[in-house]
Amino acid sequence: MDKLPNIIAIDGPSASGKSTLAKRIADELGYLYFDTGIMYRAITWLAQQQLIDPRDECAITILAEQAQIDVRPPSNNDGRSYDVKVDEQDITWEIRQPQVEASVSIISAYAGVRQALTQQQRRIAMRGKVVMVGRDIGTVVLPEADLKIYLDASVEERARRRYQELQQRGEVISFDDLLASMRMRDRIDSTREIAPLRPAPDAFILNSDGLNIDQVVDTVRRIIAGKNLAGS
Repeated sequence: MDKLPNIIAIDGPSASGKSTLAKRIADELGYLYFDTGIMYRAITWLAQQQLIDPRDECAITILAEQAQIDVRPPSNNDGRSYDVKVDEQDITWEIRQPQVEASVSIISAYAGVRQALTQQQRRIAMRGKVVMVGRDIGTVVLPEADLKIYLDASVEERARRRYQELQQRGEVISFDDLLASMRMRDRIDSTREIAPLRPAPDAFILNSDGLNIDQVVDTVRRIIAGKNLAGS
């Protein structure tokens, strides 16, 4: 198809399915799949390596301003979706450690960290042919993106999906605890002063309640095709 969108932004709340959608679309188009959450994980990992308290906002912000993070297509066939490097060190798998998961929400809320990483995200996106996923891509990071999708779902549906995913991994967790945690994460994301979670005014809003991933992907395919026809 002609005139494919060069930069696609996909936003949405936790466990809405946006990462799976972005990966599918990126693979189909031959684009870089870029989950911006990995950048906050990278800074969290780096802070832990340097024994910086995650509650030390000033020190974490300086770290984010100084670190050089890059995301590239996968160089190894080990199940990764991309390469993540900090100052040329490959940390693709290190950022998935449980201790990183435990602190990343704290660090991702810092205004200075978000500002520093937004610039790095833009630098990578401006190479083009990228599907970028996050919570503020269409509103803050890439308001000029050619196509913006906001993938939503009810908190109960999202908790159910995450619960099933964790069960399949053999993890034991209470559904009620997971639901409460997700509601809290939604509240933090949507009410924070810097880059709150919300759809961009020109985003296509897609509610995935009752839809499987194939149906969601097919809907986005039609959106892309419609934009191509409109731009041809």
